[in-house]
Amino acid sequence: MTDTTSAPAEETDELTLLEQEGEIAADYLEGLLDIADLDGDIDMDVEGDRAAVSIVSDGPSRDLQKLVGRDGEVLEALQELTRLAVHRETGERSRLMLDISGFRARKREKLTALGTQTAQQVKDSGEPVKLQPMTPFERKVVHDAVAAAGLRSESEGEEPQRRVVVLP
Repeated sequence: MTDTTSAPAEETDELTLLEQEGEIAADYLEGLLDIADLDGDIDMDVEGDRAAVSIVSDGPSRDLQKLVGRDGEVLEALQELTRLAVHRETGERSRLMLDISGFRARKREKLTALGTQTAQQVKDSGEPVKLQPMTPFERKVVHDAVAAAGLRSESEGEEPQRRVVVLP
């Protein structure tokens, strides 16, 4: 006889840990906003198997754009610093995702469209297509879109030149 009571308990424990990650990240980011004298509200959520934290603003988002940087470079660095702050508190590696002013959400939409369009191009031509180098986040979004379109993709190359190849 199998024990079915442990699975929901494990899911609850995982959810609690992810919520704790979100709380630690929110506290860290609140401190950062205070130091930088920037206004922003922090939203926390759990998306799939990771904590998701967003900084949003009612006012002009130009202030928060400083925290995004060119092509999201500052956002990526802040995400890593926030993950380190969570790791320091929990002792566990964090896969937390940070978004600022919807930058990552907009990027996800564009990358999903790119993955879908590229998959269609590969279906039509029967030839593999290599995309431009991308960050791990960007590659994951494209891989998911290609899989949803019914094709296979893989990553090739070394960071920072690692890219997605969509296969027929």
